[in-house]
Amino acid sequence: QVQLVESGGGLVQAGGSLRLSCAASGRTFTTYDMGWFRQAPGKEREFVAVRSSGRREYYADSVKGRFTISRDNAKNTVLLQMNSLKPEDTAVYYCVAGLRVGLSSGEYDYRGQGTQVTVSS
Repeated sequence: QVQLVESGGGLVQAGGSLRLSCAASGRTFTTYDMGWFRQAPGKEREFVAVRSSGRREYYADSVKGRFTISRDNAKNTVLLQMNSLKPEDTAVYYCVAGLRVGLSSGEYDYRGQGTQVTVSS
């Protein structure tokens, strides 16, 4: 059974940092693109960042220069380092895995349950 389990969310003040982690199990994800989406209350789910199996990184304009995605294929883990957090980054963050990079979470084969990130002003 394939599972993606996120951790590392929490409450942080504006300007602070958090690091999200996604542990994947149930299969090897070496050939999968893995990344993050987020969904704020009352808003649609939006793309945040993806690191492809070919080591290319893609970021939403809203997080470029502040967020960094990385992967540890040996551990089937993808990380999201979030710096200079803003109140508008408040959302549930979801880990995804799929065979191609896409801007819609529906394009990915697997998705985790999400972890809450709250940034206070």
